[in-house]
Amino acid sequence: MRILNRLPQSDTATKQRILQAAQRLFALRGYDGTTTRDLASAAGVAEGTIFRHFDNKKAILIEVATQGWVEILTDLLTELSEMGSYKAVAQVMRRRMIRMRENSDMMRVCFMEAQFHPELRDRIHSEVIIKMTDVAEAFFETAMERGIYRRTNPKIVAKVFLGMFAVAGFSDDTIMEPGASPQQMQEMAEGIADIFLNGVLAKN
Repeated sequence: MRILNRLPQSDTATKQRILQAAQRLFALRGYDGTTTRDLASAAGVAEGTIFRHFDNKKAILIEVATQGWVEILTDLLTELSEMGSYKAVAQVMRRRMIRMRENSDMMRVCFMEAQFHPELRDRIHSEVIIKMTDVAEAFFETAMERGIYRRTNPKIVAKVFLGMFAVAGFSDDTIMEPGASPQQMQEMAEGIADIFLNGVLAKN
């Protein structure tokens, strides 16, 4: 039995090609510098095909940004159960930093265009930030009750934790220099884990 509203496999693949092309072009040329004709050419489809899948170019921008963020943060939150030790936090952060680098085009589009498009900011806020903060807050609340983390405001902890990953999206070298070695990435991940778990004040 066919489920209603599910795109046929070929249509799903076409839509994904359009989104991937949009991500590359928006990152390279900006939203305003990219036409739907450019998108169609890059995706290998007719221009009319784009409008079978999206109402307009703005809808493509919003889906590029929100889909990418949801995938990144969903992967991150599935790993929260590992975060009961310094080593585990460092490993999670290293994997997330690698994922951020792999999604640098999406991150650039998101941070570059959100300042100009209120619809994009609102969608990211409602579909990503609020939902992911709620899930992270619930995790930290439970971990505090179990004595894994000291008792403090779990909502603030969740926002700080998620913010460490968001800041990496502002530019390729916000956290790491371009071309950083695996050892450098590991050292940076361990440093972030140490600051998150222990703060920066000297112990008396």
